[in-house]
Amino acid sequence: MPAVRPVNLLELEHVSVRFPAPSGAWRRPHEWVHAVTDVSFTLAAGETLGLVGESGCGKTTLARAVLRLTPVTEGRIRFANEDLTALRGAALRARRRQLQMVFQDPYGSLNPRMTVGQLIGEALDIHRLARDPRLRRARIAQLLGDVGLDAGHARRYPHELSGGQRQRVGIARALAVEPRLIVCDEPVSALDVSIQAQIVNLLQDLQHAHRLAYLFIAHDLAVVEHLSQRILVMYLGRVVEAGEARTVCRAPAPSLHPGAHLGAASRRSRPAAPADPAARRRPLAHPPAERLPVPSAVSARRIPLSHGAAQPAGAPAGTMGGLPSGRGTPGEPLRSRPAVLTLRPFASSPGKSGERTRLTGVRGA
Repeated sequence: MPAVRPVNLLELEHVSVRFPAPSGAWRRPHEWVHAVTDVSFTLAAGETLGLVGESGCGKTTLARAVLRLTPVTEGRIRFANEDLTALRGAALRARRRQLQMVFQDPYGSLNPRMTVGQLIGEALDIHRLARDPRLRRARIAQLLGDVGLDAGHARRYPHELSGGQRQRVGIARALAVEPRLIVCDEPVSALDVSIQAQIVNLLQDLQHAHRLAYLFIAHDLAVVEHLSQRILVMYLGRVVEAGEARTVCRAPAPSLHPGAHLGAASRRSRPAAPADPAARRRPLAHPPAERLPVPSAVSARRIPLSHGAAQPAGAPAGTMGGLPSGRGTPGEPLRSRPAVLTLRPFASSPGKSGERTRLTGVRGA
């Protein structure tokens, strides 16, 4: 009997997002910032797709484009066989009920002037899912119970909750409208390790209970591999690697992007601890000067300290902008040069007495 092919819930076709960079006296967009370039992928119902990459590579921009929070410059986004890029007004608001997002900052994403009950009930009011006040209160209590909180938390404000509890409120708010896809934008990066495990287990339980699809963005490869069936790796706004979670994390393609070897390196077994207790307290030796491959001139501008050609003109070797950087000639290991912060007094503003201090520079010891 042939295997049943999963139905694609989300499809991206050559999606690009560009932002204007105004310059000149009239602030006209002579240049463009290419945040996301030619990204295509599919996501099936009930599947978790991991999205990893360095900071600033376009992960959050792509996630916001999927939800139509950021305009799409080129390409097409299809959700349940409907073109999201063509929806406007009430049609887009109705479709957004099935696409929700859990934000990275569990405190900044919650209105501090609203109670937990008001935050969760707002989504119910917008989509008119619980018009009766009693049903509304019962639905809020049920959602809080689903994420491991008590019904009494509905009367609290965000500042009265811990970081993990705030993130649970964010998840409950996303679940309130019964979505089919939840975009998780680094939902555990701002939490302690023990709380991270609780949130990850909660996301898995909710996915099995509601058959949710996740677009999961994170930096922790262990978390991404644990949750995801497939992983996409972004670099400079493009998807440079895609495959099964275990394959991408355990055997990445090092020629595709400079950070590909980091996932495999983080998985290597640690050496056994020395038997001599004194040996354990010895300081670590300086690491060798490893250099990452540079695929293009764009990467040379992204990591200027890795290449002598990117040093400022006229600056001697081992300096950065005229300040000692602790680096010697290419090929030499890094040298430890402690920095000294110099505090100097300066005159206070008119009408006030006394002196203040400010940071004026950094010099090598």
